[in-house]
Amino acid sequence: MATPHTHLTRRGLLGAGAATLAAPAFAARPLSPSDKVNVAVIGAGGQGGVNMNKLTDQNIVATCDVDYNAVWRGMLDKRSRLLPGREALRDAYDRAPAFSDYRKMFDTRKDIDAVLIATPDHHHAVAARMAMERGIHVYVQKPLTYTVEEGRRLLALARQNPDLITQMGNQGHSGDDGRRVIELIRGGVIGKVTEVHVWTNRPVWPQGVAKPAPVSAPEGLDWQAWLGPANVDWGYHPDYAHFNWRGWTPFGLGALGDMGAHLLDFPIWALEPGLPTRIETRHSRWAGSSSLWSTRRPPEITSFPLASITHYEFGKMKGGPLRLTWYDGGILPATPRNFPADLKMNPDGGVLFMGSKGMLMHDTYGQKPTLIGEGLDAAAAKIPRSLPRIQGGIGGHEQNWIRAIRGDEKVSCPFEYAVPLNETMVLGIVALKADAPLEYDAAAGRITNNADANQYLTRQYRKGWEL
Repeated sequence: MATPHTHLTRRGLLGAGAATLAAPAFAARPLSPSDKVNVAVIGAGGQGGVNMNKLTDQNIVATCDVDYNAVWRGMLDKRSRLLPGREALRDAYDRAPAFSDYRKMFDTRKDIDAVLIATPDHHHAVAARMAMERGIHVYVQKPLTYTVEEGRRLLALARQNPDLITQMGNQGHSGDDGRRVIELIRGGVIGKVTEVHVWTNRPVWPQGVAKPAPVSAPEGLDWQAWLGPANVDWGYHPDYAHFNWRGWTPFGLGALGDMGAHLLDFPIWALEPGLPTRIETRHSRWAGSSSLWSTRRPPEITSFPLASITHYEFGKMKGGPLRLTWYDGGILPATPRNFPADLKMNPDGGVLFMGSKGMLMHDTYGQKPTLIGEGLDAAAAKIPRSLPRIQGGIGGHEQNWIRAIRGDEKVSCPFEYAVPLNETMVLGIVALKADAPLEYDAAAGRITNNADANQYLTRQYRKGWEL
């Protein structure tokens, strides 16, 4: 699945941008605040449909999906009636030209200003690169990319064409509560932070299971287009598509890839620790192709373990070292001393900042921040707002992207910020696959203590779907 490099050089990975990428062939079409944006979508159902339902006031000029039967079913309730509020999306999709292969969509439609990408993870970077090289603004669902190399390639493209508006789909970054969290942490309300704990209830899909035998794909599903860049010869099985793909290593990045952009976002944003210098993942047993494994890594990694704990060390943070621990599979952090007996950690997910003056805990997306410690609420009341609020908050993330395209305001989560956040998440998956503690040189973009692990910083692509 991964290219068998022993290491990646600075030029080969960090320099995969300006040194080696061709300049974008087209410039973005200038737009004014009164213009409608010509939007396309790749992955029109599921989360893509949720996102696009907020963009029906724009011109939806093309859609791309591998299974339109599933797209239309997703607009219906259990009684096969159209879901409330989906009328405009149904009509827009009905009018727009439909494609099953985004390569053909980009080659055919020359009127696309912006594209929203909500595919399984393994498509993100390939689709985004094609769009950006054509001068098309991109909104890419989280995780931004499948590998470290892909993220750095996209960041290089964004820097080459600063007129492109890029956004990662981590809507909590636009939320009012999350922005207040940043202000409170940066304002020193809980003092110096040296430890953070982050947890999620994911996975809510099968993991730690054996790969199933292939079956016939349902009528209407373009399975080869769904596989796209994934360089595996896996036949179709409903355990992969349309929802459970996150747990399978060729297609998704597991629980960390799903929720890391929502949860790691706030400590990375507030503390600005840079990239991690050491990463180690502990986990439940692996699953092999046909049997379950315990502590030994199988020869072919197909399914992520059911639960894992990833330890990050940020040794170059300006304010001193930071230890951040990620828990998934429903595992919660140990209860700290002085934690109120009547206060519970949300089992669905959350973040706990440990400071020298107290603690701050919040739910997923930065919601419901709670200060823990004497006098902290009074101290918080003195911290002024310093970050702009996004119109619509969490629900306004998509329209913020549109307004930024039209030059009306700044985009909430551009690739300049999103790529390092995504790289931190992906490095947790690298440590999981390597099954060993890793020392990371961020400047060189390589692992220094385990040459074999560098293979997981990149990957091979199926012919015709190369990055």
